[in-house]
Amino acid sequence: MNNTQLSKIGEITQEVINTLKLSIVPGTPIYIGQSNINHMLKKHPAVYRKYSSYIHDIIKHPDYIGINPADNSIEYVKEFKVDNNYIKVAVRISSGGKFYARSLYILKSSRVRNFITNGTLKQLTNQFE
Repeated sequence: MNNTQLSKIGEITQEVINTLKLSIVPGTPIYIGQSNINHMLKKHPAVYRKYSSYIHDIIKHPDYIGINPADNSIEYVKEFKVDNNYIKVAVRISSGGKFYARSLYILKSSRVRNFITNGTLKQLTNQFE
């Protein structure tokens, strides 16, 4: 991925690593580059305009996390109660070994409930602390 302007927007925490049983070093940075932003704008422009300023917060304080079996991306999901929306940020590893926020979109509540029920999405243990 050729991202000349990279911004660090978060990092993979020990809690995410433990919950998802990942073999990643805690504190591994998560970046976003212009090609990632372009992808989000192309696929879900209204969602990007509304929620892009929250990407860092979604990664830092997700309500749920999971691994997408289709592409092994780490999924960070946050519920926005004001809008009654679940917003997902998908983080993927590049061929160069860096993690990038790649997708940003709304998940339907019914889908989130199904993912929780089948164990695809896991609630973080310290969410209510």
